Amino acid sequence: MSLRLLLPEDGVVDLLTTWPDEPRVYERGSTALDATVSADFLNEYVETGCVPASEIAVVKAPNPSLNRDAFMSNGRTDAARLRKLHDRGFTIRLGNLQRVVPFLARVSHRIQEETAGYSNYVHAFLTPPGSQGLRHHWDQQMAVIVQVAGVKRWQLWRPPVEAPMRDFNESWRVWRDDYIPRWEAAGPDLEIDLKAGQSLLLPRGWVHNPSVVESDEHSVHLTFAIRERTQMWLAEKLLAGAIANEEFRRIILPGELDGVELGRQLTDTRAAVVRYVEGLDLTEVALAVRQAAMTELEYTT
Repeated sequence: MSLRLLLPEDGVVDLLTTWPDEPRVYERGSTALDATVSADFLNEYVETGCVPASEIAVVKAPNPSLNRDAFMSNGRTDAARLRKLHDRGFTIRLGNLQRVVPFLARVSHRIQEETAGYSNYVHAFLTPPGSQGLRHHWDQQMAVIVQVAGVKRWQLWRPPVEAPMRDFNESWRVWRDDYIPRWEAAGPDLEIDLKAGQSLLLPRGWVHNPSVVESDEHSVHLTFAIRERTQMWLAEKLLAGAIANEEFRRIILPGELDGVELGRQLTDTRAAVVRYVEGLDLTEVALAVRQAAMTELEYTT
């Protein structure tokens, strides 16, 4: 079971049976994940320049990520430039490792099976001693933070918004300038020094401000982001086949998108949606939804 590479048995049970809404730390110990995707493995991946430039982010708080030109030469990742940036205190994020590392591709696929259809992705973060990459933000899915090497301090605040999703209540969509001053003045609700061999369950919406406090030790961690399915996702699946119905493909004229005529169009469309959904064979839809849950690697909600 791949989740057991990330979490001990009690953590797996917690995740699958209760889906915790508050952070939890678990003693993972050393698993095949640690042996395969070690700090040495990730550093070699960087040193060889094999990392796709499109999957690299280089950031040092409080500034935004650098433009890719900062670590590319001739359209490709320049390993030497990337290493120099890291030596200057920049965090290197290696994105979507499940697309390029066969071992992690298998782990990701099995997690999707074990969660009955939650797609997921894996990022690695390499942070130099005494440095910080990303600042305060929140995510819209459950994350399992697997500390591979060193220690990372996680300052955590309770969610400032309810149930964020990709197109609703994301950090950057609803950000307020007073957030960080207010959070720092109040202090974190939780502060965790996550050590190698430990894993942190970080529910969606929790604000996190991670940094490396130690001045002589690098930090390497993996973030497994697990995308929860929602009723919005089911609603998308219920309507996915409507395109086959000619009624939904009918052109709406420019003059029908304003005033009284727009109201009539909306009323007619709502009625058509209700008729369509009520006419569905939910047994057939359920089969299609199960197939989608187990095979979709990306997500829209």
